[in-house]
Amino acid sequence: MKRKPSTEATSAWIRLMRVQSRVLDCVEQDLKKAGFPPLAWYDALLELSRAPSGELRPVELERQMLIPQYSTSRLIDRLVDEGLASRRECKIDKRGQFVEITEAGRELQKRMWGAYSAAIEKYVGSKLSDADAIKLSGLLDRLGCSCGEMKLPPVANVNESSPSR
Repeated sequence: MKRKPSTEATSAWIRLMRVQSRVLDCVEQDLKKAGFPPLAWYDALLELSRAPSGELRPVELERQMLIPQYSTSRLIDRLVDEGLASRRECKIDKRGQFVEITEAGRELQKRMWGAYSAAIEKYVGSKLSDADAIKLSGLLDRLGCSCGEMKLPPVANVNESSPSR
């Protein structure tokens, strides 16, 4: 029989899930109060803007954002409807398509960063010293690696449009 998690590990799991949920809710509320769309919009626009040519296949965007496919499809539809992204047929594979960020999408993502970065500072940065944030990042990297995730590169020299989530 496999070993059960310790009480401490179970407590850490519960806290991780609760904190993640609460902080995301607070960030979403701050974005809403500032008149911005949901965080998923920022996240999608950020991932598109980070792509070498500003475009990704929907499945790649889905993978980067780690949300279910049905949510990605609806999100892409909304971004396209708002003129923040466009769809383009893949010339090689006529059935495939790319989603490309528009200038309006780049502008919204940059504007949203002001409210998003303030929320990150309010709910995370003001609560942790830089040393604590580095330690927490290392611990979270260990958890991600245990799930087969690649270790994320450190974020350095953060500017107005580079961080995500």
